[in-house]
Amino acid sequence: MFRRSSVEQLVVATRNPGKVREFERLLLDIPFQLVSLDEAGVPPGMEVEETGSTFQDNACIKARAYAMASGLLTLAEDSGLEVDALGGDPGVRSARYGGPGYDDAGRVQLLLNAMKDVPWEERAGRFRSTIAISTPEGAVSTVEGSVEGLIIFEPRGDGGFGYDPVFYVPSLEKTTSEMSMEEKNTISHRARASQKALELLRDWPR
Repeated sequence: MFRRSSVEQLVVATRNPGKVREFERLLLDIPFQLVSLDEAGVPPGMEVEETGSTFQDNACIKARAYAMASGLLTLAEDSGLEVDALGGDPGVRSARYGGPGYDDAGRVQLLLNAMKDVPWEERAGRFRSTIAISTPEGAVSTVEGSVEGLIIFEPRGDGGFGYDPVFYVPSLEKTTSEMSMEEKNTISHRARASQKALELLRDWPR
């Protein structure tokens, strides 16, 4: 068990206010105020390189580094898409798939091109999310969430981002791009990981 910081703030390892708000929706009724890296006073020039080979590695690297920099309890998340037919790719490279110059649509098309000869029954994959929570002293706890699905042959839907338009969830008969925010927050990998983090943070020792 960690020792709780005397300052009741929880840093979310992002400079994006929208992502902080997303975690505020997912982490309800925790005894912490969520703040961004900027609000926690982490220097704007500080960027942590994600050198890990797994989502857990990268989440822990970010959580530890920003917890040490801020002096506050810090939550970091790493996530992406794993496709069985591609040996688990794009995996930890999901946001960088194909290298510089690709946007979300370009990465989706690159994925579809790589799978053009893969039959429907072999197009299984999953979104996976790992959340790491670190104290300033470097003690880390991690939780994980995932959602299974299939990679369809053409993009569908106008919502979401990243690979959402081609990730089909059979139980809902929709891609994650076609889901409402309420539906997505019920089944998504990030929502499932956040539920476990929520239980951890609600019971944080005083």
